[in-house]
Amino acid sequence: MAATVKFLKELQSEITCSICRGYFYEPVTIRCGHSFCRACLSSSWRVGAPDFSCPQCRQVSQDREIPLVNRHLAELTELGKELSSNLTQITEGQNQCVTHKEPFKLFCEEDQTALWVTCCETPEHGGHKIFPKEEAAHKYRGELQHLQIRLGKHLEEAEQLLAQEERPAMDWHEIIRGEFHRLHCLLMEEENLCFKRIRQEQKASQDRLYQYMQSLQDLRQELQEVGHQANLDLLQDAKELLGRSEAVLAQQTKAITPEMREYPIHSLIEMLNRFRVDLTLDPRSATSCVTISEDLKHLKAGGSWQVESKTTEDSTHHYAFAKQVFRSGTLYWEVDVTQLPQWILGIYTPHLKRKRARNVASCASVFLLRCVKKEGNYYLQTYPGPLNHQMKSPLPRVGVYLEYSLGTLAFYNVLQSSLIYKFHSIPFKAPVIPIFSPGPPLPGTKPGPMILCPVDSHLCACCYSSQ
Repeated sequence: MAATVKFLKELQSEITCSICRGYFYEPVTIRCGHSFCRACLSSSWRVGAPDFSCPQCRQVSQDREIPLVNRHLAELTELGKELSSNLTQITEGQNQCVTHKEPFKLFCEEDQTALWVTCCETPEHGGHKIFPKEEAAHKYRGELQHLQIRLGKHLEEAEQLLAQEERPAMDWHEIIRGEFHRLHCLLMEEENLCFKRIRQEQKASQDRLYQYMQSLQDLRQELQEVGHQANLDLLQDAKELLGRSEAVLAQQTKAITPEMREYPIHSLIEMLNRFRVDLTLDPRSATSCVTISEDLKHLKAGGSWQVESKTTEDSTHHYAFAKQVFRSGTLYWEVDVTQLPQWILGIYTPHLKRKRARNVASCASVFLLRCVKKEGNYYLQTYPGPLNHQMKSPLPRVGVYLEYSLGTLAFYNVLQSSLIYKFHSIPFKAPVIPIFSPGPPLPGTKPGPMILCPVDSHLCACCYSSQ
């Protein structure tokens, strides 16, 4: 019965004119879809009015004439009126007690049930609060009216808030646009300063090479001249000349080997941290040369790794793999290498798209950044790639950025917030697996672990200097 009543109420709303609030009489439907009694709409659309708009939604109509009667809606209205009449007769029959055939006079508040006078004497209503029907209706009508007032106040407050949102005291669009413009200007200024520094350092490097080349040319000229001197004169100058020559040649490494430059970029690492992923090591990749901790975050050079007396380009390397395998997305992770003099980081990708792979180091399956220590100096090298630069000091932490769709792999100095090297346009074809190598260890040393940094682990200059 409740479902029937609900349906009839919905039907009544559909067959009721919003102007006269009564059932449709000769209903007409205008272009916007709303319907009205023909006479109601005619009185609403006054002759000579410049615009004819819908009385309900105010949409302006292009029509200047009253539409024809909607026969289907008229038939539906008659059907609805008949159903409502039948329901009224049914509900009137329900307004009396089924047992006593008398109209309800009382109301049980606990059971929310209407009762005849003698019904309240039954055990099922014993001890319940019983009120006269009119008194109970008056009480609930008052509560509903109070609730209606509260709802009206809330509605009014919501309308005021909506008006404030439509006409805010602060123009947030302009404020935010101004903040981003200011930030953009600061970044542009920082970029220009960085470019200026790059030009200065390039010039200083070129000047250093020119000076070194001039020293070599002067020495070679002097050696040629001394070679044509008499024996006694040659013997007098030879020792001093040989000493100066060795001193000049000793400057070769410093003059020729490029130094790893650091160009900090404001908030770079903070932006990369948006793509931070939590890597763990694959325990199956552990060997006697590379051991992996139980938490799958630390790896060390094992005792079986053959320590070579001299580091060479062909030194044996042993790798561990990440448990995670990537086939899409933008990803970033950090690795702590503070306790390692030599290490390797990168990715392994066994499959590359052949059409483009010819331009990427002969279809290399690994892309690596390697730290090598020689004669007390640290060098960063890439494979494949041209990077072979000397560092001012060892790196404490390296960030690795992978953008699969663009084929980008980049390495960052986390402490300095600067780029180390970037591989471009690698034709990735799934999968891509991060790889790690905590060596090779140097003779006579016992290096510590390489650590995969947790997602919530961050490094800055102040906390590193205090370690």
